[in-house]
Amino acid sequence: MKYTKYHAIGNDYIVINPAELHDDLGVDTIRLICHRNYGVGSDGILLGPLQSDSCEFGLKIFNPDGGEAEKSGNGLRIFARSLWDQGLVGNRRFSVETAGGAVSCEVSPDGKSVTVEMGEVSFDSKKIPVVGEPREVLNEEVEIDGQVLRFCAATVGNPHCVVLSDDPTEGEARRFGPLLEVDPCFPNRTNVQFMKVVDRNTIQLEIWERGAGYTLASGSSSTAAAAVAYKLGLCDADITVHMPGGDIHIQFSNGFFATMTGPVTKVCDGTMAEEMFEERF
Repeated sequence: MKYTKYHAIGNDYIVINPAELHDDLGVDTIRLICHRNYGVGSDGILLGPLQSDSCEFGLKIFNPDGGEAEKSGNGLRIFARSLWDQGLVGNRRFSVETAGGAVSCEVSPDGKSVTVEMGEVSFDSKKIPVVGEPREVLNEEVEIDGQVLRFCAATVGNPHCVVLSDDPTEGEARRFGPLLEVDPCFPNRTNVQFMKVVDRNTIQLEIWERGAGYTLASGSSSTAAAAVAYKLGLCDADITVHMPGGDIHIQFSNGFFATMTGPVTKVCDGTMAEEMFEERF
């Protein structure tokens, strides 16, 4: 099975053309491919291009645990770059359908940066979803592992829990992230960001991704966290998001319609050996 691997500021994905598949990608196969010891190793799989009735291209996004993700900002930038590398798109805008909604993408002339219109960010508890009465989920408290955390929730087509932190660290993300991901407040589980507001145009994040674990960067997490900072009046509409893997730029217009710009790096082309699939870890 042929594949191409990219990373977007340390968040790596494997792109597989559906023509390479003999059968549907099952949970066990996805987990094996993404495993960093028994497989190729990645933060997820991008299956496409697929046919779409509403967009020029369709895309399915899979997490390393085998579950399907609604949307991924870094994954979309990587997929856009893969289409550009194949000569399927140029430097004009084009549309991509995901389970979390349609987006438009544009690849820079050198292919190394991609802009994605991520859509409107919502804080509506019913859309995210978050349990309880209908409301905007802002400045609420949850007790996790003996500590009370202040958080906001948002959706950009997938759910996010943004924890306000004075000094976000990897340790904090690894301690509280897996507990918040599966907290009963979030019926569909959630991505978790630990956010520090640095100044009016800068935030800092540590991230725990639903179905993937601790990650160096995330495009949808950047969008959701930046939207929270903007919504709370802590930042302006033009925000740089600092993460361990690197930086992403988020801009808001017409309220909370978000545009994300960030780099993409091609890692390699490869072929998975049939022998790999004979064993299961």
